[in-house]
Amino acid sequence: MVFSAIVVTTALKGALGLVGSSLWFVPLLIAGLSYYHYDQLDPESRPINRYPLDPEYDFIVVGGGSAGAVVASRLSEIPNWNVLLLEAGPDENEITDVPSLAAYLQLTKLDWKYKTEPTGRACLAMNNGRCNWPRGKVLGGSSVLNYMLYVRGNKHDYDLWESLGNPGWGYDEALYYFKKSEDNRNPYLKNNPYHGSGGFLTVQESPWKTPLSVAFVQAGMEIGYENRDINGEIQTGFMIAQGTIRRGTRCSTAKAFIRPVRLRRNLHTAMNAHVTKIVIDPLTMRTTGVEFYRDGRKQFIKARKEVILSAGAVNSPQLLMLSGIGPREHLHQVGISVLQDLRVGDNLQDHVGMGGLTFLIDKPVSIVQNRFQPTPMTMHYVVNGRGPMSTLGGVEAYAFVNTKYANKSGLFPDIQFHMAPASISSDAGVQVRKVLGITDEVYNTVFRPISNRDAWTIMPLLLRPRSRGTIRLRSSNPFQNPVINANYFDDPFDIATLVEGAKIAMRVSEAEVFKQFGSRVHRIKLPGCRHLKFGSDAYWECHIRHISMTIYHPVGTAKMGPPSDPEAVVDSRLRIYGVSGLRVIDASIMPTICSGNTNAPVIMIGEKGADLIKSDWLASGYR
Repeated sequence: MVFSAIVVTTALKGALGLVGSSLWFVPLLIAGLSYYHYDQLDPESRPINRYPLDPEYDFIVVGGGSAGAVVASRLSEIPNWNVLLLEAGPDENEITDVPSLAAYLQLTKLDWKYKTEPTGRACLAMNNGRCNWPRGKVLGGSSVLNYMLYVRGNKHDYDLWESLGNPGWGYDEALYYFKKSEDNRNPYLKNNPYHGSGGFLTVQESPWKTPLSVAFVQAGMEIGYENRDINGEIQTGFMIAQGTIRRGTRCSTAKAFIRPVRLRRNLHTAMNAHVTKIVIDPLTMRTTGVEFYRDGRKQFIKARKEVILSAGAVNSPQLLMLSGIGPREHLHQVGISVLQDLRVGDNLQDHVGMGGLTFLIDKPVSIVQNRFQPTPMTMHYVVNGRGPMSTLGGVEAYAFVNTKYANKSGLFPDIQFHMAPASISSDAGVQVRKVLGITDEVYNTVFRPISNRDAWTIMPLLLRPRSRGTIRLRSSNPFQNPVINANYFDDPFDIATLVEGAKIAMRVSEAEVFKQFGSRVHRIKLPGCRHLKFGSDAYWECHIRHISMTIYHPVGTAKMGPPSDPEAVVDSRLRIYGVSGLRVIDASIMPTICSGNTNAPVIMIGEKGADLIKSDWLASGYR
C-alpha cells in the first residue's frame, strides 16, 4: 500500500525537500500546524522521555507500538503498579501526524527498514527480488507508519482461535475489546451495537474523497455485493474506508493511549531505548529484567512482576531468540545458549497483495502530482484539517469478496480489495517506486508511459494465506536485522486464490458506473510476462509474482496455543511456555492471520492482554 506517496507528492510536491526547490514547505507545514491547530487537534502534550529511570519496576513493556502503548496505558491504571515502557525509536512529530505523508516515513529513521529474503517465487519486479517490509521504530510503532485503515477482521477468525484451544479468544470477547478502545465518530454508526464511543482510539472517515471511491462502492453493488459496514455483523461487501484519524490527523496508539495518561506518576516512558535481551535466571527460569542500550550505554532494569514483549511480529521473536528462547538447532547455529526450546519465529503469515493493477480514465478526478498547487493545499490542511492531505494514505475504499475457493456460506471472504484514486506513476516516479523498490526496467516499461495520467487502482490481497514463513537471527549480534523469509506462494493454493481475486477486480472495473470516466485497464505487459496473453490466468499469476506487495501485516511468530500444540509459544493467557514472568502481547501471538488489516486486532490484543495481567495478579491478592 504505497499510495500515500502519491498523495504526498500531489499535496506537498516536495515538502520534504525531495523534489526540486520546495524544501521551504516543511517549515511552513510545521509552523502552520503548530500555530493554527496542532494543540487543538492533539490537546495532550507529548509523552515525557524519562531520565533517569528507576532501577526496578513492577512491569516492563518492551515496544511502544500498536499493542505496547495500549498495554502500558492500561496497566498504569492500577495506581500501585509501576510501569516502564521502552521504545527503540523516538517520538512522533508534526510530519507523522499528516495522513497523506505515510510513505515518506518509510526508509527513514522511524522505520526498521526490513527486507524479505529472495525466493524466486515473489517480489520479482523488486530490486534483487526482495520486498521492503516497513516496521515502525517510533513511539506508536507501525500505527505511525501505516495507512490508518480500521478493519477488525472476520468473526470466524476469532472463533477459530478459540476452537484451536485458546479459551476466551472467541468473537464475542474480541468484540468487547474492539468496542472498549473505539471512539467512532461516524454519525451513521452511532448507537450501532458493533461500535463503541468514548474510547481512546478515534475512528472516522477521511473528510476528503474523490468520486472514484463512490463509484467503486456502486460497482460492487452492480456485481452483487452490498454497501455495508464491514466491521459489523457481516464482513462481505464494499465500503468507504474508515480510519484511525482524528479530525484530519493520524491517531496513532501513542496519541490515543499514552499522551492522555502522560502525567501518571506510575508510568515512565523511555524512548531511543533499544532492548537487546530479556534476562532470565537459568536455574529458576524466572524473568528478572531487561538489558537495553540508551545514549550508547548498556543498562539493566529489573522487573518485579513481569516483562511484556510487545515489539511486534519481527522484533519479538528476534528478542526471544537473542535471550535463549527459540528453536534449539537454530540457536546453536548462532552461538546462543538455549534456555527454552520453542518454535519461536515459525508460523509467519502476511497478507500478500497484487500491486500495479491500473485503470486509466479520461476525466480529471484522480490524484495526479501536477494538478494541485502545494501552497494553497498545505494551508487548507493546516487551517481546516481537510483536503487530499487528510486521505488515508491514498486508500479511499475497501471491499471483501468471495472467490470460487471461498467458504460456501459467503460470510468468510478470502480476498480484500484496497481502492486508490491513483497509480504507481501518479507521482512521476518520485517516491512510489522507491518505497516499492521496483526495478527501473519495470517502471520505465510499464508505468513511465502513463506518468501523471489520470488513473485509479485496485489492489487485491490474500486474506488467509496457507504459506508460512520464518524469522531467524542473522547472528547473535542484537543490532543486526533478522532474516525474514516471508515464503510467499509456497503453497500453490495462495497464488490460485489471488488470481481469482484479480479477475473479480477486473469485473469491478468494468461495471457500468465506471464508464462515465472512460475507465479501461492499462494493458502494457510487465517485461517478465510478455510471453503470456494479457488478462489470462497465467498472465495474472506472472503479474502477481512480479509486483508482490506486503500490506504491513506480519503476524504469528510467537503462536498462541494449548500445551498439546507443538508450535505454540504462548498459552491462552499469553505467557511463554516454561518461563515465568514473561508474556508476549502483540501480533506475534495470532495462531492464524485475521481477515483484514491487522492494526485494530493488535490493539484488541493489547486491551485483552492487559486485562489478563490484571486478572492474574489482582485475583491472586497481589497489588
